[in-house]
Amino acid sequence: MSINVVEKIDDQVNVNHVLISVSDKAGLETFIPGLLKINPKIRFFSTGGTFGKIKDLLGKDAEGRLVQVSDYTGQPETQGGLVKTLDFKIYLGLLTETYNEAHQGDLKRTGAVPIDMVVVNLYPFQQTVAVPDVTAEAARGNIDIGGPCMIRASAKNFIRTSSVVDPADYEMILSEMEKTGGKTTIDLRFRLAQKAFDHTAAYDRAIADFLSLQRIESVKSNYTFAK
Repeated sequence: MSINVVEKIDDQVNVNHVLISVSDKAGLETFIPGLLKINPKIRFFSTGGTFGKIKDLLGKDAEGRLVQVSDYTGQPETQGGLVKTLDFKIYLGLLTETYNEAHQGDLKRTGAVPIDMVVVNLYPFQQTVAVPDVTAEAARGNIDIGGPCMIRASAKNFIRTSSVVDPADYEMILSEMEKTGGKTTIDLRFRLAQKAFDHTAAYDRAIADFLSLQRIESVKSNYTFAK
């Protein structure tokens, strides 16, 4: 297996395209307008309830600045929101490298854009399983797939992309971007990547710990088996 090795990167990266999908919407009321104030040409890509929240926050400014992920990818969400962001155009935008000619060619070929910042927090699995007598099916339904994938992809590509997982960091991020004229520094992106991987590791650990305590008889009781 060949490993893609990168040598040339930018210290500071303009934030022009932001992908946002959060279960915890706290802080968006200041973060979204704050990003738009710093860069009036910024575009937000979003899904479901997060899209609705951002649309309300932007009001008339949503026109041309807010895009449904399904409109961007050309693929509608599956029933229940099971598949929303697991798409080639999304991950090309997350993982593409600025000075890789093949990657830039892929962006042009697919009509994709580089995604400069991902703002994601995950389905509330820990809160769900903390409820007494929670069923295995309720827990299973709150295992996030797309969220961890986006977090990991953007954190892996910290050389260009910012992975934001904690609403408590919004103010700090805006402050640093104001100083740089709307850019993120490699220092900031690396700090955010460290936090992002710690976040997904804790999330996976919680899932593994819960499943390890379940007995198959109890799990099977959640379902009616087809004959």
